[in-house]
Amino acid sequence: MLADYHVHSAYSDDSTYPMEQVVRDAIRINLDGLCFTEHVDYGVKPDWDQPAGARFEDGHPVTNCPYPAYFGELERVRERYGTKIRIARGLELGVQTHTITAYERLLHSYGDQLDFTLLSIHQVGDREFWNGAFQEGRTQEQFTMAYYEELLGVVEQFHGYSVVAHLDLIRRYDPTPGCPLPFSAVRDIVAEILSRVIADGHGIEVNTSGWRYGLDGPQPTDDVLQLYRDLGGRIVTLGSDSHKPEHLGAYLRIAQDRLRALGFSQACTYEQGEPRFYEL
Repeated sequence: MLADYHVHSAYSDDSTYPMEQVVRDAIRINLDGLCFTEHVDYGVKPDWDQPAGARFEDGHPVTNCPYPAYFGELERVRERYGTKIRIARGLELGVQTHTITAYERLLHSYGDQLDFTLLSIHQVGDREFWNGAFQEGRTQEQFTMAYYEELLGVVEQFHGYSVVAHLDLIRRYDPTPGCPLPFSAVRDIVAEILSRVIADGHGIEVNTSGWRYGLDGPQPTDDVLQLYRDLGGRIVTLGSDSHKPEHLGAYLRIAQDRLRALGFSQACTYEQGEPRFYEL
């Protein structure tokens, strides 16, 4: 079983990859399943139908996924290609503690059309990681701890997700390359996050884009995965965080090998919000 459960198409603001082409490519590379997980980042992006205040890139407003068009095309490709590959319906929710209410409204409106939701922390206090605004004026330990504190606050208050995506994402945006913060500095708060995730019946993702970004492994690290297993965590999905053809399905088999080496025997896909376990 090889399923990519973190896939973006042109319905995400940072991709131009047509949805049907994604599906065709997934079939060509012999994926058994995939889940589209288009971006939603309330706080820093407005919805597609109310673009006032959006930042512009290449002359176009940067907005959240256009839900009606997205779910409409999803149903069309599921009907057309469903005998060749399993296509799940998902979203990647870039939640912050102050935007939880917006996501609860979103799930009230569209939750019955979703199989799967990723929980990500892409920004804190509407300050982005990718441009360094969040890290500015903080030490490495300060911005790293602030990231995990925000994630803890979100999982304590928000339950409308399936798994936590790239749990240690802040490592990717650490401006001190070659000098990673020791895991011992964050172990206690990561354990608190994982314990809450497990208690609430959720899981975590192994995101293979870490290899693509030069992190020498997936996100999260083996330390996090071992801690999750030791705490009793079983729900794990695998995703490439694909935005382009060359990303799709990348490193999934290597990630499966990594999970087996760490003592995991199963991973998951999702259907109508419920995990479906398969043997690694």
